[in-house]
Amino acid sequence: MKFKVFFTLAFGLLLFAQQGVAQTQKKQQTQLVKYKKNVAAPLTAKEMGMLQEVYQDKLQTYVLSNPQRVKDFKHLLRNRVSIKKIPSLVGNKNKYQLISDAGLFNNYNGTLVMDKSYDPSTFNVLKYNLQFFGIGSSIYRIDNTEYFIIIKSQTITK
Repeated sequence: MKFKVFFTLAFGLLLFAQQGVAQTQKKQQTQLVKYKKNVAAPLTAKEMGMLQEVYQDKLQTYVLSNPQRVKDFKHLLRNRVSIKKIPSLVGNKNKYQLISDAGLFNNYNGTLVMDKSYDPSTFNVLKYNLQFFGIGSSIYRIDNTEYFIIIKSQTITK
């Protein structure tokens, strides 16, 4: 009986201590996103095709019916994502993540498949589960290529 009471108290104390640590951690301050003027233009056919491939029949509901979401995707595709060939970075595996490790964003289209090679005319960065809206910038290598997806932070750091 004493062991039950002891373990219950120890467990409660542990939970209390964890809550105290979580409450004292410094929160990241959010900043406003600064959009460039090019987000005022309508979605291009290529951008619409990329969104359609990923969202399928949910495109209208989850993206197009929300003007802010459309603006965020235009900003992402036009200003924040770039794909560059960087042969010198290939051997430095601690600086990037492979897109195959990130996986597919197939919540709305279960038939999406990983690209076996990189073709700039057909590559759809949106079909991968990349950190587009996280804090900070990210870099991903397109598997078996010297091409890297660079995702710039959506906020401007001071």
